[in-house]
Amino acid sequence: MVVHRVTAEKIDMKTKRKIAKSASEALKVLWQEAYFRTWRNQVAVVGHLAKRGNNFSGPELGMALKRAEHLTRRGKRGGYEYIQKYPWVAEEKVPLAKKMA
Repeated sequence: MVVHRVTAEKIDMKTKRKIAKSASEALKVLWQEAYFRTWRNQVAVVGHLAKRGNNFSGPELGMALKRAEHLTRRGKRGGYEYIQKYPWVAEEKVPLAKKMA
């Protein structure tokens, strides 16, 4: 049985944008685009994702925002704002050392 894992690395060839299939993936894509450089509330995030064609349910997006390890939040219930803890940095691929025979 072959299992295909869907990641945020899927790219729309027409627009060259990354495609997210879950709220968590969508938040990572926005983080990579530096969207969370300033404080954003959930309404602003919903609006921005809707422009990208992503329409997640309120509870799904709220839970993803709460669990996102790269974001921190402030405020009270119903009025949270989110910002990145640190900027996104592309992971460097380290080549594996070849075995010496």
